[in-house]
Amino acid sequence: MAAHAAVPARRQFSTHGWGFPVTVGVLYGLYASTVARHGGDTTLGQLWLGLVSAVVLAVGIHTLHRYGRALPRELRAVAWGSLTGIAVGFLFSLSGASVLSSSGLGLAAAGVNAAAAYYAFYTHEDAAGRPAPY
Repeated sequence: MAAHAAVPARRQFSTHGWGFPVTVGVLYGLYASTVARHGGDTTLGQLWLGLVSAVVLAVGIHTLHRYGRALPRELRAVAWGSLTGIAVGFLFSLSGASVLSSSGLGLAAAGVNAAAAYYAFYTHEDAAGRPAPY
């Protein structure tokens, strides 16, 4: 009987969980650079604006999706609402709108999304706060 050395298990590299955030981030970045153009020619600064905003939003979505379960449902809903409100307010501010109207639209979007996220988290958890089995 021959003894074989056990091969250590290698952790596979996986892109699981990055598809949706990257897709949303790319679309957001394209839209941000388009809004910043104001109908003029595309500049390098607008492309950088689109790239940076795409990366920030994609990382924010991925982080909340992956590590948000550590938060209680109320704070997790506020975090999703805040991310949405900041993203909407920033896009609206790129159009040349005032700070007050950009902030108001961002707060409205944040409130609606936080309420919807709280409802979704509340209805999909048991009384102890654990996700319900499907």
